[in-house]
Amino acid sequence: MTESNMKTPEGMHTITPHIVVNDAAGAADWYKQVLGAEERSRIEVPGGKLMQVELWFGDSAVMLADEFPELGVLSPLSVGGTATVLHLYTNDVDAVWKGAVDAGAEVRQPLQNVFWGRALRSDHRPLRPPLGPCTTPARRPASGD
Repeated sequence: MTESNMKTPEGMHTITPHIVVNDAAGAADWYKQVLGAEERSRIEVPGGKLMQVELWFGDSAVMLADEFPELGVLSPLSVGGTATVLHLYTNDVDAVWKGAVDAGAEVRQPLQNVFWGRALRSDHRPLRPPLGPCTTPARRPASGD
């Protein structure tokens, strides 16, 4: 597909992560309350499962969906791990970290200053939210940090 004939929706990027979770409604609520995501839409299918929840983190969208085991669409909790990490840039890593931990995120690695910014990502999964993929809060250090 060439750029001249793409029909990317207004404000979206060419590629957007669509993440499968065990409870898309619960995960969306967690991301809204803890990480400040804005929900712009959701698509519910017959039976009540969510095919898509469109969340925005600043200028970036992430889609969430419920599991559909009958189609082979499984969450990280069902397959015993994940290859997906959400890397969230924020000006206050400490506040995001504390809010996430207070809201039930599992600490996979301790938060610390590293040469590439504030968040140790040696396994690329320092926080695991209760219902979704691992999250790495980070900020780029300012000059002199």
